[in-house]
Amino acid sequence: MSRKHLVCQGATCECQFGNMPDKLKVLTQQKHYINDKDASKKLVATHVDIGMTFEKNTFGQCKLQPIPGGFKPCQPILQQWTGQYEKVKYEINGGNPLLEDSKGICVISGSPCIKVINHGQTAEPTQQNLNNADDEVLAEFMPFVTLKNKTKKYIPINQ
Repeated sequence: MSRKHLVCQGATCECQFGNMPDKLKVLTQQKHYINDKDASKKLVATHVDIGMTFEKNTFGQCKLQPIPGGFKPCQPILQQWTGQYEKVKYEINGGNPLLEDSKGICVISGSPCIKVINHGQTAEPTQQNLNNADDEVLAEFMPFVTLKNKTKKYIPINQ
């Protein structure tokens, strides 16, 4: 993959030792949003989003904690993230943004066992995206819809 997406609040993560995913919560900053024109939902996640930073705070049952008849419930405590984008640093929390291939280290495993399976971003097209779109491509995708306001231009004919 040549381009990597930034991770934001709501990104889906999974632990290789758990049996269900959980969604990431951004707790360390309230200023930097991505793909969110209203700046209300998609906070950029950074490598300082550690500790108990998931919505349900569980990945199901932890295979590293066996008990008679099964496994203990997973209670992930993120110790550290690896693979963050180090060319950008947010002043507000001193964090580098996480990338979709960043990995989280849980205190139970001590290894990078938590991975991002969906970065959390959703496309939110704007009018400018529409203005920049190729008319022929739009016509192929939506043949019965006219999205751009076309003004007819008339060429005056001199008599």
